[in-house]
Parts: sequence; C-alpha cells; structure tokens
Amino acid sequence: MLYAIISQDVENSLEKRKRARPDHVARLNRLKDQGRLILAGPHPSIDVSEPGEAGFSGSLIVAQFDGLEEARDWADADPYVSAGVYSSVVIKPFNKVLP
Repeated sequence: MLYAIISQDVENSLEKRKRARPDHVARLNRLKDQGRLILAGPHPSIDVSEPGEAGFSGSLIVAQFDGLEEARDWADADPYVSAGVYSSVVIKPFNKVLP
C-alpha cells in the first residue's frame, strides 16, 4: 500500500537540512531503485521553487510499504529526524487515483 509521509520542519531548519541531505537523499534513492518511491520533495517556505535562504517548511514523501508500521519505522529512521530537521511527522495511508 502507498503511504504519505508528511513532515513539518522546525524553525530555521535550512542548515540542518543541508548537513543531513546527502544521507536523506540516499535513502530515497534506495526506495526509488526498489520501485517503491512515487514522489518526494520539500515544501519551500516561500512561493518559489528555489527559496534560497528562506529554506523549507517541510517535506512530502509518497512511497509503498507493506504496512503502516513499516512506513512509520522507515520515517523514524530518516536522517532529517535524527538531525532535528522535523518538528513533526504524520504518516497516512494514501490511495493514488490520478494520474
């Protein structure tokens, strides 16, 4: 089943994001290589695709897991979590309808 992992950043998270990003992206690439990643990306803090020093307010990942517990375990092990980037993470089952 698909799960949406919706994360909210702490204030001024940009430097923490930069430090943890290589490990975070490596984990996402492993999901992609396994054919389980549907989409992933950050939410810019301002209404532009490259927010610069304004940074990001959170992230969205939609990926396939065997169950909610597996999705939660995967999300809990994210380098952004251990680096203190996220203030909260919500995981919800997701039904892809379109496209």
